[in-house]
Amino acid sequence: MKPEWQVCWAMIGVLGLVAGMASTARAQLDVPVVLVKQFGLGPSTGDNEEVQQAEVQQAEVLEDLEAPLTPTVRDPLEIDPIILENSPLLQRWLEDIPDVLAEIRRDPAFRTRVRLGIVDFPSTEEGLGLSLGVEDLFLGTTPLTVSGSYGQTVEGGDRTQLNTELRAYLLPLGNGFNIAPILGYRRLETDVYTTDGLQVGVRLLLIPSRTGAADVSLAQTWVAPGQDDEVGVTTLSAGYAVTRDLRLSIDLQQHNARQDRDNQVGFFLEWMP
Repeated sequence: MKPEWQVCWAMIGVLGLVAGMASTARAQLDVPVVLVKQFGLGPSTGDNEEVQQAEVQQAEVLEDLEAPLTPTVRDPLEIDPIILENSPLLQRWLEDIPDVLAEIRRDPAFRTRVRLGIVDFPSTEEGLGLSLGVEDLFLGTTPLTVSGSYGQTVEGGDRTQLNTELRAYLLPLGNGFNIAPILGYRRLETDVYTTDGLQVGVRLLLIPSRTGAADVSLAQTWVAPGQDDEVGVTTLSAGYAVTRDLRLSIDLQQHNARQDRDNQVGFFLEWMP
């Protein structure tokens, strides 16, 4: 090989060696401080203050990232003991946060009512009557309620009505609408006919405002069904609360017997215990 070619190859070798050494040095300088800290890679940093600061900063970042994501526990609310003592609701919420939606569905949207009213009989012109009763007396926490009423004319005519009902509400009691099959007993005495016996039917209840503030119901029942003295009774009722515990209500009732048809209108004052 000619001398000049030998010189060229030697120069190329030297340049390659220099480039390799530079690349190695650069790679060592580019090693992350994290690797330096965890695995001891890269050049020594004992005398390099900048690298030491970077190590500290990256270590702090790693500690923050590795910390468990736990919610911050806040200090308890500072509530005046007098207010807390007089508020069962606050006491309950501090002990355990309730499932509000489930409670709304379970809590009845209507209330028990004790009623007293005046009844008119426009179809027969039999004068006026009085009626006393109770509506939707709850049987514990079940969807069953008991209702009953007694009415009698006090001026003109001779009419008596006794009614008892067991209602089984099919939907959650907190609903704004409900439906209830009816099973009970009813006795009707008029100047034209008398009937009594088993009573079956259904009641639809619409509640635009909860806890007895306002509601509308429609009930259809049959007394002594299938017998000669069977009577169909249709009742439309509406009530509106004037105070927290008092309501005014009206009943429109139609009696359909084979012997006669008559209707009555009742105006009631209701107390919600």
